[in-house]
Amino acid sequence: MANFNTMNRCIGVISWLLFFCLILHSCLAYNVVSFGARGDGRTDSTTAFLRTWSAACNSASPANVDVPRGTYLVRTLSFNGPCWRRIMFRIDGTLSAPVNYNAIGNSEFWIMFYKVSGLTVYGSGAINANGHGYWSCRKSGGSCPQGARSIQFMWCNDVLLRGLTSLHSQRVHVGINYSSNVRVENVKIIAPSGSPNTDGIHVQNSRGVTIYGSIIKTGDDCISIGSGSMNLWIEKVGCGPGHGISIGSLGNSNNEPGVTNVTVANSVFTKTQNGVRIKSWARPSSGFAKNLEFRNLIMRNVGNPIIIDQNYCPDNSCPHQSSGVKVSQVTFKNVKGTSSTQAAMKFDCSSSNPCTGIRLQDINLTYNDRMRRPAFAYCKNARGSHGGKITPRSCI
Repeated sequence: MANFNTMNRCIGVISWLLFFCLILHSCLAYNVVSFGARGDGRTDSTTAFLRTWSAACNSASPANVDVPRGTYLVRTLSFNGPCWRRIMFRIDGTLSAPVNYNAIGNSEFWIMFYKVSGLTVYGSGAINANGHGYWSCRKSGGSCPQGARSIQFMWCNDVLLRGLTSLHSQRVHVGINYSSNVRVENVKIIAPSGSPNTDGIHVQNSRGVTIYGSIIKTGDDCISIGSGSMNLWIEKVGCGPGHGISIGSLGNSNNEPGVTNVTVANSVFTKTQNGVRIKSWARPSSGFAKNLEFRNLIMRNVGNPIIIDQNYCPDNSCPHQSSGVKVSQVTFKNVKGTSSTQAAMKFDCSSSNPCTGIRLQDINLTYNDRMRRPAFAYCKNARGSHGGKITPRSCI
């Protein structure tokens, strides 16, 4: 839907530079072990990682940071820019957070890249936030810290994140905020289905973001798209368990930027609480969600495979007003599979701002029910059209 030529050129430049550095050895190499890191899983290597980054960031030539095999115990890491040249940050080992969740839990992030342009983070390694203790604290209702995102890109441009595995984040695994031209590909994100607020990838106030060829199994949204996001392309994602792929929640404030030009394509959802979802709070807002397309999707025993929920209220503290978020020009095309809820399609739109331009094309969703009851579609304040064969019968 959006024009991604600029992003593709940027990714091409990054890929070319990666080849140039690795094959021709023209980049300066900075190995964390040379700066004092120890991959024994016990020694605190935080300072060594920060020293390595400082040297690479201030290099007059493109730099390659290398984390070799081993397990590296690190606390909060803030990799700050701007840097002089592009940086390739290769992780083949495992970065492990302390088991005591307070060590990183009082920070908003565990690993932060801030104001860095021309960055590739890649490798066969993993980052493990060891979030089990933090989730237990949350579930017990105890006095818990706010919790940390595992890896955060803030005010970054021209970024490639490739090949890594993120395990057991306290909260969001990968955060992308106020950034542009970011590509996430071939990553694995894993947390138990009962882990609270462990979104796989959260995008907000960013543009030109591609998420491709990744597997996300977590306790919240596989991918969540917040306000101020535009020109997103999501393709070949395996989602589940989790809460699906969500736009929102929107309408958190009276004045917030909208979401526009988002495509989700060629992806599979397995036993998720939702499939593709747009959600907003029932309160006044200047927000919007428009020019959205969800196509070529497979649902495997998914709750609410297609849902627009403008009365979002997960904790029973509901505003009980009418959502000001305007939802328009949304296409659902070639969505097939089974639903674990009888309402396979649900459009619960705002009474003051009805959904408009909803387009259904070639939908085939059946209710996975032992009693063989049929699926149905629910519509409230939703306007649009449909074409092709629609199962269950369209209410639009």
